[in-house]
Formats: sequence, C-alpha cells, structure tokens
Amino acid sequence: MFSEFAFKIFNESIDKYHIEDNVDQVFTNPYPKDDIAHLLYRKNWIDTVQWHYEDIIRDPNIDPVAALKLKRKIDASNQDRTDLVEYIDSYFLNKYQSVTKAEEATINTESPAWAIDRLSILALKIYHMQEEVNRTDASPEHIEKCQAKLNILLEQRKDLFTAINQLLADIESGKKYMKVYKQMKMYNDDELNPVLRKKN
Repeated sequence: MFSEFAFKIFNESIDKYHIEDNVDQVFTNPYPKDDIAHLLYRKNWIDTVQWHYEDIIRDPNIDPVAALKLKRKIDASNQDRTDLVEYIDSYFLNKYQSVTKAEEATINTESPAWAIDRLSILALKIYHMQEEVNRTDASPEHIEKCQAKLNILLEQRKDLFTAINQLLADIESGKKYMKVYKQMKMYNDDELNPVLRKKN
C-alpha cells in the first residue's frame, strides 16, 4: 500500500540524516528523478532538516543575528516543503488523469500529498519520541510519559495509513476526485506583501 511504502522512504531519509545529524550536511537522493520515491525522500529530508532548525532556533541563548539568518532558512525550507507537496500531487494527478469520475464523486478535504505531508511529519515525531523512550539519562517518569505519547503516535500512524490508502483507492475507483489549489502565499510576493511592496 502506498502509505506504508512512503513511510519506509521517510524512515530511510531520517536514518540517513541522523548518521551525521547536521543541518548543513550535503544532501544526496538515492532514488532516480523519475521515481516517486525520489520526491518522497526529498520531501522528508526537507522536513527533517527543518525539524532540527526549529530545535536550534529555540535556544534561549542564540545570537540574534544567527537567529535571523536561521529564520530565513526556515522560511526557504517552508517554501521548498510546499513545492514538494505540489510535485507529489502532480504525480497523483497524472497517475489518475484517465479515471472516470463517478456521478456522485466527492472531493476530499485535503489532497493526497498534504495527507502524505502529515505522514512525513509523523515519521519524525515517532523517531524522536522513540529516542526519548530509549534515553538512559532520563527519569523513569519521563520514559513512561514518552512511551505513552509514542503509543498514541503509533496509533495515529495506523489511522493515517488507513485514511491515505482509502483516499487513493477512492480516487482510483472514481468515488473521489482530486482538485488541487496551488499555493497562494502572499508574504513571499513582492506585490502582495505590503512591507516588501514599499521597498520596491
């Protein structure tokens, strides 16, 4: 099933990142560009690096100049993340373009790629909560709390697997149809962000 396949790719990306565990490390994609795995791996790598950006920027002693520089990196990462979601949706739009939509077909609240985006973030939550459970320097109370949270995350993974697979099956059978709205972010646009517009 697609969600299990995607989760496996996400874990490969997370494991590879944590060999060096460095936000500045060189990225290499092990999958060919025409393979959906290529997009999934890249998507999760962006999420993984940003996860660690978010940790770093919360350092109360961070230098303000470094914090601003990092904020710009987070902004760029968010844009890359959104772009990858759209690429993944384009893959599904192309895959299901010949499906005949049933007369009573309905649209889903989110596109397949945005659901997969949530699965990528969930993979990171599970990885890092498992790290907390495995800590040898934490109190038994901390371990117990984190294990309870991990159990919930694993249940959420099961539900998300089911929901994504069902959505794709419904699109493939014509019970649901895809309608993708491209990003309309305003704060990056020189014409739509009033602060940027003043500087032109």
